[in-house]
Amino acid sequence: MTVNPNSPIIVGFVADLMFTTRIENAARHLGYRMQWIESAAELAPAPTSSEKPGESLTGQAGELFRRLSDWQPALLLFDLGNAAVPWQAWLPRLKSSPATRRIPILCYGSHVNVGMMAEAKRLGADAVLARSRFTSDMLNLLQKYARTPDQAAIAAACQEPLPELARRGLDLFNQGEYYQCHDDLEEAWRQDEGDGRILYQGILQLGIALYQIQRGNYRGAVKMLLRLRQWLDPLPAACRGVDVAGVREMVTAVHDAVQTLGPDQLDQFDWGLVQPIHYG
Repeated sequence: MTVNPNSPIIVGFVADLMFTTRIENAARHLGYRMQWIESAAELAPAPTSSEKPGESLTGQAGELFRRLSDWQPALLLFDLGNAAVPWQAWLPRLKSSPATRRIPILCYGSHVNVGMMAEAKRLGADAVLARSRFTSDMLNLLQKYARTPDQAAIAAACQEPLPELARRGLDLFNQGEYYQCHDDLEEAWRQDEGDGRILYQGILQLGIALYQIQRGNYRGAVKMLLRLRQWLDPLPAACRGVDVAGVREMVTAVHDAVQTLGPDQLDQFDWGLVQPIHYG
């Protein structure tokens, strides 16, 4: 079965070659693509002892967050017996970061290592199973725990009109008032209980990222740029008259420029990369 390159992704932290093939076949049957991270060493050099929970911007955890931000996976699958992956350090990071905490985490391990399985659950895994249970019911478990956006509901919500609050927020954004636009967009998000509200969350977080660039806060800007992908990526090219495709292109350009400049040259950011958000 050929997998659509736009199919949702499951990320597997699994090194067992025979088992990865079995998982890949099950994922493909359900319409998912697999991305594998078999070892932390393939990401970056070993982490320093000074790293704290939450998003990291450097080292192994930093590269992990960058990849997950790009992939926006439907599920993270950890083999607790894979000693090449520091799941004890990564699980609490993934579940404490706004960029990744909504991604479900499914772990499996040896049924005789009860303590290890209990530790994974304590550290934030959504489900922890014996390997035998995962093996025998793999299709159903992958389907149960993988989280994919309801594209039909989002598309329907995007046909609704853009409320006045959101228009005011977009106008402030287009005037360069990145701090002030937050209040109107957040209130528009709060008042909307439907699937279209993610539009406002994505744009207001872009506004916060640009405000952090203005303040010279490199870490704050990069963290917001990592976080907002989860809100913008599920949207169609246009939503409620807003040119979402253009916003995504702008986010990519801003992120690449900020990463290239680094913390010491952020004052040289090219504000010509920030274009008005068009809406009808």
